[in-house]
Amino acid sequence: MKPELSADEQSKDLFFASLAKVSEEMVEAHGKDFAMGALVLAARWIAEGKFGKAEEPMH
Repeated sequence: MKPELSADEQSKDLFFASLAKVSEEMVEAHGKDFAMGALVLAARWIAEGKFGKAEEPMH
């Protein structure tokens, strides 16, 4: 029997499910390398505190 998840754990599970869905969509549309690169870049922006700041697009 699994222990019941806390509200915080349930919230995190929902985000992981969302990430999985977006990741699958990116792989399907643009390939594995693009999906991995996009997720790593997003993690880098979060780590550097740049996430959500208005800047020039970096395409």
